[in-house]
Amino acid sequence: MEVKLVWLLIFVGIYWIYCLFWGIKGAISSRTSADYFVAGRTIGLWVFVLAATATSFSGWTFIGHPGLILRDGLPYAFASFYALTIPFTGVLFLRRQWVIGRAFHHITPGEMYSSYYGGNAMRLLTVLVAALFSVPYLGVQLRASGDLFHTLSDGLVSLEFGMFALSAIVIIYVAAGGLRSVAYVDCVQCILLALGIVILGCIAIHFSGGWSGFTEGVANLVQQDLATGNNLTPAGHSRNVAIPGAVQFVSSGSEAKGGVWTGIMCMTYMFALMGIQSSPAFSMWAFSNRTSRPFRWQQVVASSIVIGIILFSFTIFQGLGGNILVANGVFESATDKNLVPQLINLLSQSVPWLVGLLAVCALAAMQSTGAAYMSTFSGMVTRDIYRRYISPDASDRVQKLCGRIFVVFVTLAALTVAATFTGAIVMLGGLAVAYGFQMYPALMGICYFPRLTRKGVVWGLVAGLVAVTLTDRTVALFGLPWGPYPWTVHSAGWGILFNVAITLIVSFAFPDTGEAQAAKAKHHRFLQAVSGIPEDRRRHVPFAWALTVIWFLVGFGPFAVVGNTLFSDPNLPATWGPFGLPSLWVWQLLMLCFGIFVMWYLAFYVGLSRPVPPEQVEEVHKAHFPEAP
Repeated sequence: MEVKLVWLLIFVGIYWIYCLFWGIKGAISSRTSADYFVAGRTIGLWVFVLAATATSFSGWTFIGHPGLILRDGLPYAFASFYALTIPFTGVLFLRRQWVIGRAFHHITPGEMYSSYYGGNAMRLLTVLVAALFSVPYLGVQLRASGDLFHTLSDGLVSLEFGMFALSAIVIIYVAAGGLRSVAYVDCVQCILLALGIVILGCIAIHFSGGWSGFTEGVANLVQQDLATGNNLTPAGHSRNVAIPGAVQFVSSGSEAKGGVWTGIMCMTYMFALMGIQSSPAFSMWAFSNRTSRPFRWQQVVASSIVIGIILFSFTIFQGLGGNILVANGVFESATDKNLVPQLINLLSQSVPWLVGLLAVCALAAMQSTGAAYMSTFSGMVTRDIYRRYISPDASDRVQKLCGRIFVVFVTLAALTVAATFTGAIVMLGGLAVAYGFQMYPALMGICYFPRLTRKGVVWGLVAGLVAVTLTDRTVALFGLPWGPYPWTVHSAGWGILFNVAITLIVSFAFPDTGEAQAAKAKHHRFLQAVSGIPEDRRRHVPFAWALTVIWFLVGFGPFAVVGNTLFSDPNLPATWGPFGLPSLWVWQLLMLCFGIFVMWYLAFYVGLSRPVPPEQVEEVHKAHFPEAP
């Protein structure tokens, strides 16, 4: 047996022991259904900061993100802004959902939506969205883990066997301990994820010949594109270092010139990624916290600053470095699926123990998100389907048993998807999060806008889900003439367009009356009293939203095209400055800094993520709802 395989088994074994330890500890601590499904609402500050970050940036980030930079160049690197747009959703909704969950003792988002909007349509649609989100998104992680170990074992472990074997441990610790076990395992997974990305970026730079070799290699890629006339944007720039325009109106069956990652595609793709923290699973993360103090630290520090800096440097090193290593003959070839495993394998002879560590970093990254969605989906099916319609008097013991059964069920469904899907794993995940993003109007209604009605939100959500399905790559299944991503607009963009339009039209055509209107008004008075923006900061709200809109449109939207040439000529590497960075990369780094400021301004200064004392929630709730038990 090769030395690297020995180290691989050692590190994987240590990691699995840690996972099983928290599975057992979580099982012992989970005496009630609330303990099992939302960790008894006792998740602490740093546990949430690390766990929520790990859930947001999983194997999607570790494996797929550098791979698509390798394939599509710096235009796809705009996707790194999801380090900020994912927690941007949290800034809008997490604190208010925590207040609602604590005040009304909700365990699942279905219970929250059903209580506010009335009826069971939103409850059932929430479970549907959770399924549409969790199964393909979990499938992404499981397939990536199988691919990884198939490559690192030099083919000794088949892709299918790797998927099923690596999934077994996740099933055990998630089913045993519920969300509490997931949270504590995620803490280590978050650290391993960040550490692994940084090390892999350094490996790519090292084998490219250091920083000078790397920048020279990027320049050579550009010159090769110009010499061959391949991979050029409509403006005649290399797609490796230039975005191919604000938007492209391409006909069905044809491809966008210079790649699909136009400004409007990048922005609407960010809409899709915002669906991670608007998904039903993150509502349960909000409910599980002891206080609301962790939210802004996760949103601004852990995600926007730490992960943002890592993504705009080390994943780009990996992606562009992969192309350089192919050009230099280090790799025979590289694809979006095998880039990261090949980078790890470069150390097989020289530092075999690091191969084992990096393999565990990748495995931890892929399992961090999967575990959370397994746990939360099982909770929703148990509480919103089984307990609501089949056995209303189900005991805590029975509910926990059902939760464990549904953990196995959702994992098997995801494995089926993973075994049959052959496309880019990031794009499959893009479909999943586009479904999650369709929860935005429902969350806006429950957190901010009482005039959005049940009928409006329900019909809007249905329209959004249909629009996402018919404009994503799944459109090929239906043979529709417009093809995937019409006009280079991501399916999340089309979905939210139809969703919001239908929600507004139906809400204004069929407004709430009488008791329903009064109940909503009472809910929002309570919410405003507990978690409204402080009086002295309200005058800053218009400026804050102006900054946000500018950041979306200019930072990574249709106007980001100015970044192609603002600082240098993308076709002339000699103009790229002392660090050898093309203009678009400099633009991305500047917009990262601007985005971090916007996130701080919203979360800290304006106060959208200002902590609310639990005692205040309970006191104000009693004042507004004296009839509540």
